[in-house]
Amino acid sequence: MTPINAIIISEEKETLLILKKFEEENSMIIQIVGDAKCISDGIVIIKQKKPNVIFLDVIHNDELFFEMLEELEFSIPKLVFISAQKEYAFKAFKHNAIDFLLKPIDFNTIILAVYKVIKRREMELSYQNQKINNTSTLNSLTHSNDYVAVASLEKIELIPMAEISFCKADGKYTVFVLSNGNKIMSSRNLGEYSAILDNSFFFRIHHSYIINIRHIAKISKKDGYFCEFSNGAIIPVAKRRQDDFNKFIKLKE
Repeated sequence: MTPINAIIISEEKETLLILKKFEEENSMIIQIVGDAKCISDGIVIIKQKKPNVIFLDVIHNDELFFEMLEELEFSIPKLVFISAQKEYAFKAFKHNAIDFLLKPIDFNTIILAVYKVIKRREMELSYQNQKINNTSTLNSLTHSNDYVAVASLEKIELIPMAEISFCKADGKYTVFVLSNGNKIMSSRNLGEYSAILDNSFFFRIHHSYIINIRHIAKISKKDGYFCEFSNGAIIPVAKRRQDDFNKFIKLKE
């Protein structure tokens, strides 16, 4: 069994020591690849290490943490909340926590949480591999016809690329916004579609958006770059991508 990678974000040294002691005795199933005392430092480590699970023992400014998680360009790690307050469990499961550990924590509760993470991860990997195989086959067959196969949680849909206005990252999922206003949720992350969508017309203007330039109504350059679409949506162009976007547009002129 490949051990899961974990990161600890905790303001309390005792929590950190217990989890590290647990790791020492259970190195076959878990490896702690980083720890932090605050949200901002924790996010930096998460982006560097891309863990499978986060043990979160921080109450203050936690909403900022979840906003930052949504901006990750890879699958959001599983969350295990730790708190001395029972009422905090509601917030934990509201944010799709794998488990909630009430202090004082012990090895029995930790190992149950770890095995929940392992089980969920195995199920998701199995499901994703099946979907990726199916959609990869379909994408290879339909590429010449300008279609993209989108695997949702319930079905696979073939979408004409010309009808896609833009794609938006939604955590580890991707939302396709079509020219007719319909939205389709894919179970794959946005980065995977960068290699599939026709690079003659699709450009990633932001870590959360890939746009189809055929649906841009106008580009505003006041106080930054913004693309306005025929459906009324306005999407910012990331500052670091403005030069490349300029070149991309000029190539099409």
